[in-house]
Parts: sequence; structure tokens; C-alpha cells
Amino acid sequence: MTSTRFDVVGLGNAIVDVLSRADDTFLEEWGIQKDAMSLIEEPRAHALTAAAKNPIITSGGSGANTIAGVASFGGTAAYIGKTANDDLGRQFRAEMASTGVPFATHPLDTGPATARSIIFVNDDGARSMNTFLGASVLFSKDDVDEEVVRSGKILYLEGYLFDKDDAKTAFIHASEIAKASGRLVALTLSDSFCVDRHRDSFLHLVQGHVDILFANEEELLSLYQTRDFDEAISRLQADTAIAAVTRSEKGSVVIGDSDPIVVAAEPVNKVVDTTGAGDQYAAGFLFGYAKGLPLATCARLGHIAAAEVISHFGPRPEVSLAGLALAAGIKA
Repeated sequence: MTSTRFDVVGLGNAIVDVLSRADDTFLEEWGIQKDAMSLIEEPRAHALTAAAKNPIITSGGSGANTIAGVASFGGTAAYIGKTANDDLGRQFRAEMASTGVPFATHPLDTGPATARSIIFVNDDGARSMNTFLGASVLFSKDDVDEEVVRSGKILYLEGYLFDKDDAKTAFIHASEIAKASGRLVALTLSDSFCVDRHRDSFLHLVQGHVDILFANEEELLSLYQTRDFDEAISRLQADTAIAAVTRSEKGSVVIGDSDPIVVAAEPVNKVVDTTGAGDQYAAGFLFGYAKGLPLATCARLGHIAAAEVISHFGPRPEVSLAGLALAAGIKA
């Protein structure tokens, strides 16, 4: 069996985020659904980018954000995803490299541009995401670096990548490599719209192929097509070994070998931007789990990371998460 070089290997959509402030009037004028994610085509992506006021442009993508968070905690991590050979693609690669995360997937030389998500943030911190998937979904089985997958303790899969057949094939291929190597597979459901589109496939993965599941409350309710949270938790507990369900200010519910554990959210002075909150929660949890910490401590690390990222603009940590964990008395 190949020895592990990485705590976590992430596989997902490589996306550059364009973040801008906006009010409800702006959202209505542009037909943008508030506090949700919508897929858009390249012309609308260019139009919304032009309409964004004083944008902050930073590398994003749910799985990539999580991997950057793992690195900020002091964990070892690698990333697999697809960019184009363009300015945004080069920015994405440079920013991943700056976090110490290897990212060696060959970029597209022709075809669509690097993916972007134009995110409009309201004063209440709600984020409305408009995502052009571009080059990211042209990810295929051939892009999966088998040696990197084998070298990670945990393979972390981003649900957003499940939308295209080639990417789905790559997703399953990477999972099979990880399982054959005795590694763990973690999945994030990513968004309730993903669950609505791929419910049967996600249920199949959760019930037989996933060791660790991440979801927020709405995604979980959508997965089991119920509005009863306790019922959904009960069904989830029957389907998977380990799961973490986030509930915003209510904290999270963690499922393991015994009764569900409720872990409180970390206090935040002011919510500035909720973009990346779930991604960073997953980062803290995965880092803790890779280091053998108790599930409640893993969840607390997740909440520490989420609290940091929602206190500023942007989906990635601005300060060392390792330092925040140490200040909270958590050593890994």
C-alpha cells in the first residue's frame, strides 16, 4: 500500500470568485435568486462581471477552498481540478501554490475560459452565486492523478462536480482508486440544487461508497425529501458511518458510532460574507479527523474556521487557522 503524503486530497471545480456588494434591488433587476447558486452561460458571466461594483477577485471553488483551509490548519493537502490556460487560470494556480498545495492538473489550451462564480453579497451576509462552470467541468478520468489520490488519507469530493458525465466518471474513478488503496472518501453535497438534480446518485454514494458526508440542513432535507430534521438525521445515521450537518448559528450535528453530537457554533462579532462557510467547516473537520481527534473536536475546528471566513470578504482564511486552533487550546 502506498504511504500517505497528504492528509486530504481534494477533487472539484476550479473556480475563480468575483465578489461584490449588492442590494436586493440589484438582484431583482438582474433576475438573481438571493442566497442561492445558479448556473449561467459565458455571456451572462461576462455581463455580471462587468456589473459588479468594486469586485474582489480571488481563487475559489468549494473543494479548493476546503483544501486551502486544511493547509491553513497546518495539514498537508493536494488538489485536482481543471482550469484554462488563461489569466484567471494562472491566478488560480498561483494562489493554490501560495498555500503550499500541489496542483498539477494540466490546463485546457483551447475551449472555454476558466470557471468563475460572480457572488453578490448583501448587508446581511447572504451570498447569491452565479456560476459559469467553463473549463472546470471538462475535467475527465484522464485528469485524475492516481498516485496523488493513493497518497491521501482522505479523498474529498465536491458535489458540484457531478453535473457532467465525464466529470462524474472521473469522480467515481477517483473514489474507486481511494477505496482500493484503503483510503477514506468524503463527500460534500455542495448545494440543495445539486441534491435535487442528483438525488438518486448521491443516495447511492452515501449508502455504499462514502465514509464521511458533509451537508447543510437544507441539503440534508432535500436528500431525504422531508421537512423533519430529526427524521432526516435518523435516516442519515442508518446510511453512513460519519456525517456532519451544519445549521448556521445553531452549530452542527455530528453522526458517529453513538448518538448524534450537537456542537455549538463559534461566536462572530459581525457576519460580513457567508461565502465559504461550509467549505471551511469541512476543512476544520477533515483536518481534525485526519489527525485522529474526537468528532466533537473536529466539528469545533470546523466552526472555528467557518467563524473566521464569515467575518471578512472572500472564501478563504485571512489568518492562520492553526493559530486560531492553538488559541482555542486544540493541538493536533
